[in-house]
Amino acid sequence: SGPARALAERRGYLDNITAIGPRTVGSPENEVLAVNYLLEQIQAIERESTDAHKISVDIQRPTGSFSIDFLGGFTSYYANITNVIVKLEPRNGAEHAVLSNCHFDSVPNTPGASDDAVSCAVMLEILNTLSKSSEPLQHAVIFLFNGAEENILQASHGFITQHEWAKSIRAFINLEAAGVGGKELVFQTGPENPWLVQAYVVAAKHPFASVVAQEIFQSGIIPADTDFRIYRDFGNVPGIDLAFIENGYIYHTEYDTSDRILTDSIQRAGDNILGVLKYLATSDKLAKSFEYRHGNVVFFDVLGLFVLAYPARVGTIMNCITAAIAFLYLSKKVLQPKTRGNNYTKFFTAFGVTLISWVCTLVTVLIVAVFISVIGRSLSWYTHFYVSVFLYGTAAAANLVLVHTLAKKFFLKNMNEQYLGDIFFDASLMIWSIALAVVTQMGLCSAFICTLWVAFPLLVKLMIHKDFYDFFFVMMYMLGMFVPYLYMLYLSWTVFEMFTPIMGRSGSEILPDVVLAGFIVVITMILSSYFINFIYLVKSTKTTLITLTAVFVVTLILVCSGIFFPYSSDAANPKPKRVFLQHTSRRFHDVDGNVVKSDSGIWINGFDYNGISHITPHVPEINDTIRTACEEHAPFCGLPWILPVHFMFRKNWYLPAPEIFPRSPLHFKVLSKELMPWNSVRLSFEVSGPSHMSLYVRPHEGSVLSTWSLGDGIPVASLGGDYFVFYSHGLQATPWHFWVELTAPEKHSDGIVSLAIAAHYFFGEDQKSPQLYALLERFPNWTFSSGWSCTYDLFVF
Repeated sequence: SGPARALAERRGYLDNITAIGPRTVGSPENEVLAVNYLLEQIQAIERESTDAHKISVDIQRPTGSFSIDFLGGFTSYYANITNVIVKLEPRNGAEHAVLSNCHFDSVPNTPGASDDAVSCAVMLEILNTLSKSSEPLQHAVIFLFNGAEENILQASHGFITQHEWAKSIRAFINLEAAGVGGKELVFQTGPENPWLVQAYVVAAKHPFASVVAQEIFQSGIIPADTDFRIYRDFGNVPGIDLAFIENGYIYHTEYDTSDRILTDSIQRAGDNILGVLKYLATSDKLAKSFEYRHGNVVFFDVLGLFVLAYPARVGTIMNCITAAIAFLYLSKKVLQPKTRGNNYTKFFTAFGVTLISWVCTLVTVLIVAVFISVIGRSLSWYTHFYVSVFLYGTAAAANLVLVHTLAKKFFLKNMNEQYLGDIFFDASLMIWSIALAVVTQMGLCSAFICTLWVAFPLLVKLMIHKDFYDFFFVMMYMLGMFVPYLYMLYLSWTVFEMFTPIMGRSGSEILPDVVLAGFIVVITMILSSYFINFIYLVKSTKTTLITLTAVFVVTLILVCSGIFFPYSSDAANPKPKRVFLQHTSRRFHDVDGNVVKSDSGIWINGFDYNGISHITPHVPEINDTIRTACEEHAPFCGLPWILPVHFMFRKNWYLPAPEIFPRSPLHFKVLSKELMPWNSVRLSFEVSGPSHMSLYVRPHEGSVLSTWSLGDGIPVASLGGDYFVFYSHGLQATPWHFWVELTAPEKHSDGIVSLAIAAHYFFGEDQKSPQLYALLERFPNWTFSSGWSCTYDLFVF
């Protein structure tokens, strides 16, 4: 049958691409084997296509440079990297096109099945399906198989800024991964262009999309970026960004293999993307996309069943009406004269008590989280997620109940329970209405959540106009709360699913327990908002409090005892600890070119807050006595960072090791030093070396790096004020020539600039030294350790 055959083909493509092994930019696996495999498949598809279509194939090998403000800001330079591009168009050509983008390269030491071979497999299969259909498309579909995304988005930049087909593109779909398998989530769209979201909603068979995810992602708190950003910023093209988000624990590890991607996950993605591409390629709006470019959309899926989408203006109007009705209801309630004393003060007392309960809860739970971190039991919930709920969830709930119980007992005593219940209901409604007004004012689309939390409770309240609380009331109440509660639980689950794994790769500086505890407190506060009033309606909360406290105390003792080990090597569901090891040889030169210091060692970075504390028992020589010292005079502490993430990993370790002598060493030449007008000096360099090199520049006190031959000519400083350049090349490349220009007021005896260059050996015979191999062998099986060799040279001019 058709669908079954299509699926087998997708699976075949996926297995064959991952069978090549890790596909690092510059390696024969990426530049030759993967490219040849793609070309063979494309040619086979071309031979079987119908007359309705014309297929053109192009291999692009661009060279270029750009600056990006990702990870604190840096500049990228690429030479001779690879793009495989296929254009499927009607027989007589097409003026407009839609782009579909995947990348076939992977990070070193991983098979990269989900990131992103599966997307390329899906795209090959869609090309196959579309080319066999007898009905012609209205517009062209361009399939870009890009060969350098893990090099921080280089190939997409090469395509969109240099390729002749790029000008015809009106919209794109980007297929990415932040996890392995599961459902692919639409996590950003636009900018603006509401018609694109509408297209997805209409055409995708199994939609899964969230404007909340979009606003979280675009706030920049997730340390990741995709090609979406390049098409948006350098191509001015709107698009849809999809990513697999399940099981982020094994994203970018050796476990990202094709057997872990379930067939129905591939099926879903294929159906969705085929539907959307087909819809866009036959849509009249694509040709006139600029007419439809304005306006944002509020979109969210309901339990993964269907997606609701409506213009943001409509959303704003609905939000304002909801808030207005709520404020009207509240002012009427608060200001109506009643015999029971002053409503007004009671209402604000309730409001105050609720806020105090929140602050108390947050402070208490965060103190627990900090305590757990300090005693070295961080991430005890990384493998056993329920631990976090039992530890922080119970603490948060117990705190909220306790504060309100005390308030009821000492502060609001001798008052009618039902009246109190009512007042606290109104206080919650008030808080949500204020939140709704503020979030709407900020222009966030996620305000629809606040609308749910105002509209449904308000409806319930207006429908049940009874003063006595009986079974009927409680049933109606629960029914009314069902929608906002269900949606909130669903959303929280998605957020946890995305964020918990990120805590395992968020660096040594962030306390993951504090972040997670904060999340749990906020969710507890939200979920408790309309149940607080029940504390005032029940006779006693003693049992509840004792139960919650008991669970909390037991969990706390167990966590402190270390019974919950953070990581897991379970074959079915691994949750490894990530460690990077770089066998490094460093040489520091002075102004006259003499080597003033040199050393060699294996430089170790643990990806999470626990550092290496769990590894020391297995590899005793890796302990806190070998913490890396910062070379204060050198840029980025004199360490061979592959990315400028020094601010996320301030704690690292340096184990002395023999010097390494790569077979293809780096060659660094000063071509010229020229005096320019305005006290400027231009230094020109030539570098040749392996496929990945990092350049680090630090102007000395009094000097300024005014311009250079990279990016758009304006140097972009990284966090901390040093400059970082990420260089990479494909299979071959001519030596890299670049110049920097500095303004220095007067002669300095100790030079005007320190410039360091690191060469990274990510594949081939130079990748792992015997010492590195031996060390990696001794690492426990619950780690994912990625190792490579590098050299580092610092010069002063």
